[in-house]
Amino acid sequence: MLQAVIVDDEEKAIQGLKWELTNFSNEIEVVASFTDPYDGLDFLEKNSPDCVFLDIEMPAMDGFQFIQKLQNEFVAIVITTAYNQYAIKALKNEAIDYLLKPVDTDDLKQTISKIRKHRSRRLNAEKLERLLVSRNSPASGKKITLNTDGKLVFLENEDILFAESDGNYSTIFLTDGQKMVLTKKLKEINEILPEDAFFRIHNSYIVNLNKIKEFLKTDGYVILESNHKIPVSRTKKSDFLDLI
Repeated sequence: MLQAVIVDDEEKAIQGLKWELTNFSNEIEVVASFTDPYDGLDFLEKNSPDCVFLDIEMPAMDGFQFIQKLQNEFVAIVITTAYNQYAIKALKNEAIDYLLKPVDTDDLKQTISKIRKHRSRRLNAEKLERLLVSRNSPASGKKITLNTDGKLVFLENEDILFAESDGNYSTIFLTDGQKMVLTKKLKEINEILPEDAFFRIHNSYIVNLNKIKEFLKTDGYVILESNHKIPVSRTKKSDFLDLI
């Protein structure tokens, strides 16, 4: 059964859409509804329903701002609004469908068919991703797998210079001069990188041990082959010296 979330600032609109969806009770279930879009975003950070029925004109945050803030890239977005001027913008924001209020039953049937297809593609993509990750995991002696911008990138140890923390994000610096921004904390990156080649030298940095050119003991810095200067924290200095 498909799982749906409704985000609409009008409780009446939520109840009306719920009533329409009861006609498809064997196919779709409303697992949560929110009149506050921020509450909806919080829910979607921790849960992965198949779709969100999303209103556009809401006082706290409009629907397009909601889509921009949404971190869950797998959920299908269905725009629900009383105004027809948003159709093109909805498609540009990667919504899979656009429903005018009051919602027509026949239109809703077509939307549910689109949600089902979206779910099938998502499940197939997740299955392929798991397969690729397992075949290229460091434990299997294969490449390092990083997920960024909706794609999987496979790297060798020597492709990576260092990783830098930026709160809930991390930036991977590559030997070819490119940077990759990941929606992962540095702790998660540390778990992905092979421990025999990489070391968390500081709370904010992980370095490739094979890319270190110099260690300035007095200043507490390492210089990489790329001439990046990375600090060594006092708490990590002893362990680092043991490694080198």
